[in-house]
Parts: sequence; structure tokens; C-alpha cells
Amino acid sequence: MRAAGLVVAAFSLAGPSFAHDGVSHTTQAEAAAHAAAVPPGPALPLPFDVGGAFVLTDHTGAARSQADPAGRMQLVFFGYANCPSICSAAMPMIADTVDVLAGQGVMAVPVMITVDPARDTPETMAEPLHQMHPDFIGLTGTEAELAQVRDLFGVESKVVFTDPDHGDVFAHGSHIYLLDGAGEVLTLIPPILSAARAAEIAARYADGI
Repeated sequence: MRAAGLVVAAFSLAGPSFAHDGVSHTTQAEAAAHAAAVPPGPALPLPFDVGGAFVLTDHTGAARSQADPAGRMQLVFFGYANCPSICSAAMPMIADTVDVLAGQGVMAVPVMITVDPARDTPETMAEPLHQMHPDFIGLTGTEAELAQVRDLFGVESKVVFTDPDHGDVFAHGSHIYLLDGAGEVLTLIPPILSAARAAEIAARYADGI
């Protein structure tokens, strides 16, 4: 695998200034990074609207909405199962975060929404995702369905080049979206954090659910 030679850019939704803890930010990325750096304390609401209702197809072929049937918190990431770059770091971190939370008595589930529906089908997603975590859920759909969900979460995606070993390589969103059991976005978690730090942030929101 020639992952070191692959460069995948992360896109954030630009827009008006976002205020968080009295600090103004110009993008969601800046607001999320600042939120992640805030010392432990009460969970804080997001200073912007993101997320919404959707229905996609999971790796078993069943329909799944933004809500978790078991009412668990969700760590949602936009990527693709054979991604050799940021996904290969972010998704294992998400899996580890779920395990750290479980050790604290907080139930959460890892979820990947694909940006590559041509390759990420119900038949092909399950094995690579479950190698990272047995509870990993993969979501796919038509390009129109997935584009609608990307719009809800402010995620852009496009093919940046075609690698001879991995095929199309996508630029796509890099943030991890923490959702409650009903599918409401609680906060954004940068993928550069450790699993322990990500779990610490998630647990603050779990306390308020």
C-alpha cells in the first residue's frame, strides 16, 4: 500500500463567523478545533446548524436513518472503506474511541457514510469495516441520496486523481460528527485527536443525554 504518497484534502464548510466560548471563528473547522481544546466541563451546544434527517442503506442492505435503533451515541465519518489516507487513521481512531467509551459505560457506535458508492456497496463494505470494529456500520446509497446527506453535514467530495493501486482517490470531509441516539449532531471532533481525548469529549455530551 502506497498510502504515504497519497494526499487527500479535507474540506470544511465556509460561512459566517462562528462564536464558541466567546471566541469567533470563520469556519466550522476552526470552531471544532477550538471546542476540542476546551478543558473538561459542561457540554456546549454547537454554534451553527449541521446535520438532519436522512435514510440510506447499511452494509446489510437494510434502510437506516440518522437515528440509532438502540439509542446509542454515534461517531459518524464521511469516507470510504478502501481509503488509503485520512480514513485509514480516522476510522481506527473512531473504533478505539467507541471502545474507550464502552469501558466508561457509554454506548456508542461507529458509522461511515461513504463518498464512493461505486465501490462501497452492502456486499463490499462489511468486511473492511468490521476488521476495524465489529460494530462499524457502513452507509451507502445513490449518488443523489449521498449528495443530499453531504449537503446536510457540509461535506464536499470529489475525485482528485486515480491511483493505479487504489483506483479513484477522493478529497472529502475529515471531521467526526458526534450524534446522539436520535441523530442530532452534538459536536464535531477533529480526527487528529487521540481516542482517549475524543472519548473525553463524547462523554461530556453523554452526561447530558
